[in-house]
Amino acid sequence: MLPKYRFPDFIADGEWYAYTLGDISERITAKVGNKRLITLSISAGVGFVSQSEKFSRDISGNQYGNYIRLRRGELSYNKGNSKKYPQGCIYELKEYDEAAVPNAFISFRFNNGYQSAFYKGYFDNNYHGVQLKKFITSGARSDGLLNINPTDFFSIFFPTPKDMAEQQKIADCLVSLDELIAAESNKLEALKTHKKGLMQKLFPVEGKTVPGIRLNGFVDDWKRCMLEDVAELSSSKRIHVSDYVPKGIPFYRGSEISTGGGDRNNELYISKDLYNEIKQKYGVPVKGDLLITAVGTLGNLWKVDDRQFYYKDGNLIRLGNLKIDPDYLVAYFADGQGKQKIIDSAAGSSQKALTMVKLNKIELLVPDYDEQAAIANLFRNLDDIIALQTEKIEALKLHKKGLIQGLFPSPQEVFA
Repeated sequence: MLPKYRFPDFIADGEWYAYTLGDISERITAKVGNKRLITLSISAGVGFVSQSEKFSRDISGNQYGNYIRLRRGELSYNKGNSKKYPQGCIYELKEYDEAAVPNAFISFRFNNGYQSAFYKGYFDNNYHGVQLKKFITSGARSDGLLNINPTDFFSIFFPTPKDMAEQQKIADCLVSLDELIAAESNKLEALKTHKKGLMQKLFPVEGKTVPGIRLNGFVDDWKRCMLEDVAELSSSKRIHVSDYVPKGIPFYRGSEISTGGGDRNNELYISKDLYNEIKQKYGVPVKGDLLITAVGTLGNLWKVDDRQFYYKDGNLIRLGNLKIDPDYLVAYFADGQGKQKIIDSAAGSSQKALTMVKLNKIELLVPDYDEQAAIANLFRNLDDIIALQTEKIEALKLHKKGLIQGLFPSPQEVFA
């Protein structure tokens, strides 16, 4: 029970102790009774969320009096059946001084001297889940919750440094990294909010022919036109399931377009011969074309780059032979009144879908080409900044994951 990484001051301290959760914590069973508190649930991968947010209503009902009274810094275990978290999740209450949580959760607090921030490293690495697997006797109950009882839960153990100062050092390291990730995530949200605000100001509101904010050097009124005036809309030729092959030319559906042109985890392919036949007879998307999602999630646009691919009929509509800057059109339809016009054009009662007939008649407000290019360039640069910030956050999360794996004994070695 030794970690891979160790702070220099503690290298000579030897192996860690194996404390059970029952040794280092106390179960919380006190009910809320008549005290009115916000009711919380646990969302896997997120943490505590209000029931009103998760279920669109408070679901405690007549059971509220039996809910557990949880205080800031105390924890709950939700024995859920999520595919990603099959042995459940453990989270600490940080957002409220007090809250009410279902008594189906197992709630507890750490004893003095044992840092929840230290043990969070184990929870994030699913150390509890590895041990709880053996206690799942009959899969899920009728209510979908796993059969984990409190006695089994508190029998799981967590290797802990002999010197509490080492525990504190690791906790401080992880907390500082969490704070950095939170700060960078706040910056990302601020960038997205800034972009949304710009989109509301750089495009005219309904009834106006000029935007609220104008880029320097542009004064002319914008012109009204329909989408069919600036783009040629078309669909693809039908591809059958029997046409799929293990490798070849990627075949895109709405999900690939919504994620920026590709989803390596679930990609389909058609043969190069079939692709070349379609290309010769009917044509294929070319660099600068736009594809728009037409079923399910409506109105997501992607500008085609220089890759070879084909796309699903019905799910996607192609905008080609553009007489307008494609990046301007992407920005115009990304949010605000532009996106709303797409949504409003959708046909159908149970499942809405976009059609070429309706899309062709969508009215646009378009400046001259230089102003289009300037607006497109502004949003393109902002999207690049947002993408870099997103990558930075993902890199920090990956770094944290690597640290956790190194700063704590490996479960594969401990339970071998």
